[in-house]
Amino acid sequence: MPEELVMAVPRAVLFEPGYFQGLQVGGGAWLERIFEPRNSRFLPRAAAEEDPSWKQVIPYVILVHEDKVFCYRRGQRSTEARLRALHSVGLGGHIRHTDDSLFTAPGRPAYDAALERELAEEVEIGAAVLSNTLVGLINDDTTPVGRVHIGLVHVRRLAAPAVRPREQKIAAPRFATVAELLGGETAELESWSRLCLEQWERL
Repeated sequence: MPEELVMAVPRAVLFEPGYFQGLQVGGGAWLERIFEPRNSRFLPRAAAEEDPSWKQVIPYVILVHEDKVFCYRRGQRSTEARLRALHSVGLGGHIRHTDDSLFTAPGRPAYDAALERELAEEVEIGAAVLSNTLVGLINDDTTPVGRVHIGLVHVRRLAAPAVRPREQKIAAPRFATVAELLGGETAELESWSRLCLEQWERL
């Protein structure tokens, strides 16, 4: 089987506008560098996971209904072993070289296609989408996973809490308030989810 290739941008190029740690709301200057086609490459995933000089680009979609957020526990079938058993509010995954096809131009079109593919693979949404906004970026260099990934945070608001997992790696799915998640499961939240929830009012 051919090795999986994933989209990444050089750390040095990404942080030309300045370095940040944690959640960056808005983040237009950094997004411009990510979506500029000449700045990205498709690298073998195994090598990219061990090379912090590159940041793999990850769509991180948060589904919201009214005042509740979709959350789940990453099951044992999760492709990222370092995050297994942790709770998450984000859906999405790597942008593969197959997403950059004849039908999508490099940069933002390929990214958008990958986002929709990942979301459709992970969950079935049985409700109308009221809004879908790219709200910022997450960089967390304090963890091994975070050092080699950059997260692009999307908030997708739904007309009803109708979300059903399609994959076994999404365990114990439910909608919960931000207060419930921070109050009861903060220690079990993956770092990206915790960063988003702690600054939820800004999103």
